[in-house]
Amino acid sequence: MIELRHVSKTFSKGDETVDAVRDINLTIARREIIAVIGPSGCGKSTLLNMIAGLYAPTGGQVVYKGKPVSDINTDVGYMTQKDNLLPWRNVRDNIAFPLELAGVGQPERADRAQEVIRHVGLDGFETRFPHELSGGMRKRACLARMLLYGAETALLDEPFAALDAQLKLTMHDLLLQLAAEMGQTVLLVTHDLMEAVTLADRVIVCTRRPATLALEQRIDLKRPRDVLNVRFTNEFKEYYDALWDRLRVEYQEERV
Repeated sequence: MIELRHVSKTFSKGDETVDAVRDINLTIARREIIAVIGPSGCGKSTLLNMIAGLYAPTGGQVVYKGKPVSDINTDVGYMTQKDNLLPWRNVRDNIAFPLELAGVGQPERADRAQEVIRHVGLDGFETRFPHELSGGMRKRACLARMLLYGAETALLDEPFAALDAQLKLTMHDLLLQLAAEMGQTVLLVTHDLMEAVTLADRVIVCTRRPATLALEQRIDLKRPRDVLNVRFTNEFKEYYDALWDRLRVEYQEERV
């Protein structure tokens, strides 16, 4: 589904040059869930932006379904840390916004939005506005909007970082359920190693900036996953410890 071929990205501002990503090679299969983890500011979000076509790589090539990404990649949905709901629109109209941009008529927009609203458990909140929703409900609305958009690939940039532990578990369970039902490919950037092991088929550890590939760990925990109890298994602990052993090297070097 996605290939990063010797991808590098450098940003320039005046006389200053910053290497964000250097020589990343990665292949992501259809319906795989990949988690990317690494120190803050190491270039993880830059990878998502290049796959989404928001940035062009300085070197190498980003390939999506066999074709180089040369413009905005409309086959992906992008969910950022901020929910980006439009404050003047209610839940139904926020979720239906992609259909409106596509020229779909109002009656069809409302019907299709209502279907996905039920899917994410927001029944009864259709006419509420973003400021009237809890943090978890806002995240559900964002997931619903991405589902309605019909993206075959979901790019998630720390989407649950601001949620408490209980809400995170709920959102993890919902994400896994929806990804399985929709057959989506998921690329998740996170700082939460427990989240990464809980959700992913593979976890990619990046070095401190510029990001390079430090470790690629396959997570062979059975699916469907019980997000509450899987973290208490011996297998989970083994994966967690192996990843942390490599990840903490980057944090130790960062403090030097």
